[in-house]
Amino acid sequence: MADARLIIASNRLPFTVVDSNGRLELKASAGGLVTGLSAYLDSLQHSAFTNLVEYVWLGWPGASIDDEHKDGIKEVAATRFNAYPVFVQEETMEAFYHGFCNKTIWPLFHYFPSYVVYESESWESYREVNQYFCDAIMEVLRPSDILWIHDYHLMLLPRMIRQSMPDVPIGFFLHIPFPSFELFRLLPKKWAAGILEGLLGADLIGFHTHDYTQYFLRSVLRILGIEANMGQMFVDGRMVQADTFPMGIDFHRFNDAVVSKETEMERERLKNTLSDFKTIISVDRLDYSKGVLNRLEGFELFLKDNPQWHKKVVLLLVIVPSRIGVDRYQTIKTQIDQMVGNINGRFGTFNWMPIIYKYGHVPFHQLVALYNMSDVALITPLRDGMNLVSKEYVASRKDATGVLILSELAGASKELVEAVLINPNDRGEIAIAIKNALEMPLEEQKSRIEKMQSRLKKYDVVKWATDFIDELKDVKEGQSRFRTRMLSDVVRRKIIDDFVGANRCMIFLDYDGTLVPFADSPEKAVPSNEVLDLLKDLSEIPEVDLVIISGRDRDTLQKWLGNLNVGFVAEHGVWLKEKGKEWQLLKPMSAEWKNKLKPLLLRYVDKVPGSFLEEKEYSLSWHYRKCDPEQAVDAAKELTDLLLQVVANTEVQVIQGHKLIELRPSGIDKGKAALHFLSRADYDFILAIGDDRTDEDLFKELPSHAWTVRVGIVTSMAKLNAVSYRDVRSLLKELKNCTRGER
Repeated sequence: MADARLIIASNRLPFTVVDSNGRLELKASAGGLVTGLSAYLDSLQHSAFTNLVEYVWLGWPGASIDDEHKDGIKEVAATRFNAYPVFVQEETMEAFYHGFCNKTIWPLFHYFPSYVVYESESWESYREVNQYFCDAIMEVLRPSDILWIHDYHLMLLPRMIRQSMPDVPIGFFLHIPFPSFELFRLLPKKWAAGILEGLLGADLIGFHTHDYTQYFLRSVLRILGIEANMGQMFVDGRMVQADTFPMGIDFHRFNDAVVSKETEMERERLKNTLSDFKTIISVDRLDYSKGVLNRLEGFELFLKDNPQWHKKVVLLLVIVPSRIGVDRYQTIKTQIDQMVGNINGRFGTFNWMPIIYKYGHVPFHQLVALYNMSDVALITPLRDGMNLVSKEYVASRKDATGVLILSELAGASKELVEAVLINPNDRGEIAIAIKNALEMPLEEQKSRIEKMQSRLKKYDVVKWATDFIDELKDVKEGQSRFRTRMLSDVVRRKIIDDFVGANRCMIFLDYDGTLVPFADSPEKAVPSNEVLDLLKDLSEIPEVDLVIISGRDRDTLQKWLGNLNVGFVAEHGVWLKEKGKEWQLLKPMSAEWKNKLKPLLLRYVDKVPGSFLEEKEYSLSWHYRKCDPEQAVDAAKELTDLLLQVVANTEVQVIQGHKLIELRPSGIDKGKAALHFLSRADYDFILAIGDDRTDEDLFKELPSHAWTVRVGIVTSMAKLNAVSYRDVRSLLKELKNCTRGER
């Protein structure tokens, strides 16, 4: 990636286009994402350890731009901001942003389901704007670039880009919470599946906390049926990773600003009016998720229960305007205004108001001064993806004094464990926390703040972004390693050449999942005429032996495939049948154990709806393919542990197959059965294909020159992986159609 660029896509650009007396101007934007990413991008310019120094930032410029001004805006955006505007009409953005984004996704993901609006028109606007972004990105994206998409506005975008440019590295980071499955499932299935599929178009999907990551993986499992192992999933033959990256701040920007001249001036000005009081700072955007009303009620209760603190403490309440035009936000603003007035009216005097309230934006140095001089920070969101204000407060405590009161429902609480953590819905707990914070000894304050500062220094915003990009590169390298194992055209050609040039050939084929797709119930997986004709043609090629090596019972194999001139292995190696001969046991064995263990399996059939028991002559299988995926996985683990205890020191083994648990006599497996067939002749070409854990026994026993293929993109002892049964059929057709013996 010598010439790789970082392409950043977010809803808004780091600037906004404003109309100044009829003239369009570009004004720099503020915000956590812009500030954080800007710090990372600046660090790239001075790093000797990365070749990723060039970047382009794509987003909406904040206004409709007519055609005559678009080129000019593009030029200024590129030269001043390394940016590329996505031109969308304000009306469309209005339906997108104030519609699906903030009336559906925002309340649902922040655990306010009663606020959610379900409108199909909003969903269509969401799709439309995501497509606008896709089209704009494709104008600048190169195959060697790295694309990093940000936040809930663009959750459909990764898949759209993937469809246009399949191999480009794509990362996605969600800056708000991902909700539990029970909330996410409230979305219409089409929307929920569309969002998950959109996100899975990325190679790496990042979240602030471990909980959010797990909620996402659970939703993927429950809605799309895609299982994950340590956050790793295989989607359309491609490895996708979901992981946790708690976003940091530019620690030194805040810490160093404390001693700047501008901050000192602001601090002195504030001290003139606040020096006689203990101060509590509360800074938040105007949003129902921030819990401002709850904290005001908690502060009111504190004043009621602690009259000794009257005229000694002041709450500095800063509310930053947000999402102007949303009715619910205007209602909250009115409620805050009224509550502040009520509290000041109830407890205030001529020379003391318990709450000093500011509604508006606060300049950076004034904000740092407020952080630095405030004895306590009161940060109590009802739900928050991360909450960087809490980290900014800690970073601004140059002398390591101060107390942070933080909601346990904010993502930052997982890192800032030394804060005074409270439940924001408990006004009494807030009131007690305020009292304890104001009375906390300096030694304890410093111990808490120093530990949090140490953590924030190490994992700042640059480390956050660097870790994300580095892991994205690792995922792409992992995908490349898997591609070398894939049944590619080049590899297929080698297999065919070996097949054509061999004297004697053996082909072992599993049945379910290898030759045919899985069915809801075993009896439905009847072979099609295509499969029967393919196997018949292969079996009739001179010097080619074909063995169907399956977990199926011998009666089913005989019924479905008995007319073919092939060998059989049934029940994963219990029964063998050579061409033209009768069925025989691999070795003498007993089935008496089934009567003892069958009741246990039947108990789990009753316990787990949708599961069922399949009984064969010498084996028992508990299937859970049709069950609730999470319940089934937990039950399968429980049953496996129980069975392992029961069958210890017996001649029965427990096998975990594809959504099934099987009991069969020990010392029996597909590998040993295969060796029986291989002992009958000298085979210089061997091909074995299977899709299950039981096929690993087969791959393990075969000689080193054998071609082994595991269906599914999973780790395996096989040399190669195939995506699905379709690839298997395609390979077999090529073998059938080639001309052997031309050496």
